[in-house]
Amino acid sequence: MSINRLPEHEQRILDEIERTLRRDRRLDRRLRTLRVRRGPDVTRLLARVASYRPRGWTVAGLLAVSVTLMVTGIVTSTPWAIWAFAALWPLTLFAAFRLLCRWSGG
Repeated sequence: MSINRLPEHEQRILDEIERTLRRDRRLDRRLRTLRVRRGPDVTRLLARVASYRPRGWTVAGLLAVSVTLMVTGIVTSTPWAIWAFAALWPLTLFAAFRLLCRWSGG
């Protein structure tokens, strides 16, 4: 592999790409403020969860699926239905709580 200079036409193409990238202000800002993340940002995640604003139809759908899984788990006693209900029920309660908070104006 040689380390000679690029041919003239490839150098022009590369120069044009660099000019275009230098004009992109959003890319420039992102590169200047680039941080190495060591793990998930817990505060950002908690802020996003706290700002969750479900709609009424979302809560109704979660509630319908939860009740269906609960009835299926009670009738058939299959572990998948019980575990699926156990995983979905807290999410349903949280969404219902957030919806009620929004409706009450709090």
